[in-house]
Amino acid sequence: MGVKLVSSSGGSVEINPPTTASNFTATMPAGTGVVSVNGVSSNIVSGTAVASTSGTSIDFTGIPSWVKRITVMFQGVSTNGSSNVLIQLGSGSPTTSGYLGATSVLTTGVASANYTTGLAVVTSNAASSVAHGICTIALVTGNNWAMSGTLSFSNGAGTVVSASTIALGGTLDRVRITTVNGTDTFDAGSINILYE
Repeated sequence: MGVKLVSSSGGSVEINPPTTASNFTATMPAGTGVVSVNGVSSNIVSGTAVASTSGTSIDFTGIPSWVKRITVMFQGVSTNGSSNVLIQLGSGSPTTSGYLGATSVLTTGVASANYTTGLAVVTSNAASSVAHGICTIALVTGNNWAMSGTLSFSNGAGTVVSASTIALGGTLDRVRITTVNGTDTFDAGSINILYE
């Protein structure tokens, strides 16, 4: 037999026990927050969008240890140079080596590049490039993560596809968006993440 919670506005939530002989613990947050079952969130949490209009990197920190998937969203993102954009994951600090993967841009031809310093996002970048799209990063096992991404340019015809992996040395707690040379500056757009 379950429990039904009814609000004064007429909405309700029904909680039913499992049909098998096992126990589950649902933790309700104090005020606003995330409901978790056996320590695992059942919600998709949005970060706070960051204007990618200055600085050499955009950081999202404090990512909870229970996270299994992260979505990085790019809207009109541009830099002042030609160094390619990438994502670095980290445990305590961004990891800057050990990445495996590549990215390709599809225009009238195909241009590809391999990456070892971050998860591949954009290749054939230029100061005039304006990127839009999504990269999804998912936990494989332990501290091993895999990413796939699809972006496009609005300043000209071009679509970017990418895939990479990284084995972190600890539990992921941050995502950094930067460039290969680490010195080009973001000068347009917005970046945000979802995690679940």
